[in-house]
Amino acid sequence: MATIELTALHKQFDTTAVITDVNLAIADGEFCVLVGPSGSGKSTLLRLIAGLEAASSGRILMGGQDVTHSAPKDRDIAMVFQSYALYPQMTVRENMGFGLKLLKRPKDEIARRVDEAARMLNLQSLMDRRPAALSGGQRQRVAMGRAMVRQPAAFLFDEPLSNLDAALRASVRSEIRALHQRSRTTSVYVTHDQVEAMTMGDRIVVLRGGRIEQAGTPTALYDRPVNRFVAGFIGSPAMNFVELPLQREAGGLCAQWGDFRLPLPAGAAPRGERVVLGVRPEHLKLANGSTANGSMADNAGVAAQVAAQVSAQVRAVEFTGAQSQIDLTTEAGELSVSTTDRPALRPGDRTHLHLPAQQLHFFDCSSGLRLGAAEEER
Repeated sequence: MATIELTALHKQFDTTAVITDVNLAIADGEFCVLVGPSGSGKSTLLRLIAGLEAASSGRILMGGQDVTHSAPKDRDIAMVFQSYALYPQMTVRENMGFGLKLLKRPKDEIARRVDEAARMLNLQSLMDRRPAALSGGQRQRVAMGRAMVRQPAAFLFDEPLSNLDAALRASVRSEIRALHQRSRTTSVYVTHDQVEAMTMGDRIVVLRGGRIEQAGTPTALYDRPVNRFVAGFIGSPAMNFVELPLQREAGGLCAQWGDFRLPLPAGAAPRGERVVLGVRPEHLKLANGSTANGSMADNAGVAAQVAAQVSAQVRAVEFTGAQSQIDLTTEAGELSVSTTDRPALRPGDRTHLHLPAQQLHFFDCSSGLRLGAAEEER
């Protein structure tokens, strides 16, 4: 196992900067997920760590050793790609042991390592099959086993689940996480799927345009996003955003929604006369469950926790089994509510929403930064 440290890392292709001033320390045994939209630079960053791309400037340290200019074979890493890249003429056993065979390891050591990896990945019954006789999930497990037998200092995963269907993605995702729990090998995992990132990572690094927007635990990024981009990217369904006018009062700044004033965090200093309110769909509550004419008095038990109650019209209702998602239109914009209830609402119905006082986020319109984030870090 090894630490991985990236210092002022920069990668440029011709005149295009793809990775810009990335500083990141990955702890020994940590499962670190790099996530971001297409073109954010996450795969390029992984390839820089692997040595498949040369850094334009900056340093890469593994286990305290400078490997910035080292070849991939000298970095003691193993990679699992989106493409399984298995040799079709070889059996599962031969595919898994081929890398060790090239390194001229003793036959008994190769057999021992292959059998050990096969047990961990539940591949024992498939060892004499060839890739053509395997499912997509089985092939990906073989690719993982081929990396495991190397017993590297670090695993690097480049979107390994992208070619799998939804059921297999969930299954193999659990297997990768269980593998890490057993081996505690430092792992860097690239994905564009924020659900994968949230369920797998000890720490998540959110990238945009080749820069790190925020790095932290899944709960930190979910509860305390540093800006609107991270808030909208992390969480499914995505956070709701509406733009509201500002009001200055004796007690401080407030965002105004109809007759309600929503206090901004202490010390907030937004630019301009408007602010963006963010609230997650699962934090919004339908007044009276589903009635179209509930009042704050009708919901006295939650009134103290409610910042505002706003009128809304139902635009669409989606039932997904465990949850229902209700899309609504309000005077400030469109909102989505996610609930485990089954409200008796149809498109066109009117209802009311409770805005939770303790779960509202406010963002600066121009910079996108979350107001009050700097004060929380102090």
